[in-house]
Amino acid sequence: MTQSWKIFVAVGFVALIGFIVYSATGLARVNCDVCIEFHGNTACKPAAGTTKEETIRTAVDIACSDLASGRDESIACSHTTPKSIECK
Repeated sequence: MTQSWKIFVAVGFVALIGFIVYSATGLARVNCDVCIEFHGNTACKPAAGTTKEETIRTAVDIACSDLASGRDESIACSHTTPKSIECK
């Protein structure tokens, strides 16, 4: 492999890593902390996303993963109105 080819591959690799980091950090424009109360227990979880609705849904799903066991409870928990929502 020639020296110029090695430099070309290295620059391409650095550019790819830079693009991946930029894409991953640029997508999260909304940050929310959501608290859910389900069966007498409360869980508060943060989430990040591109829209407020998507972020709230994600935070609810994360909180419900701690509160519910089984598919039926998870579905019921995810349809519970959040106790509190704080978005930035």
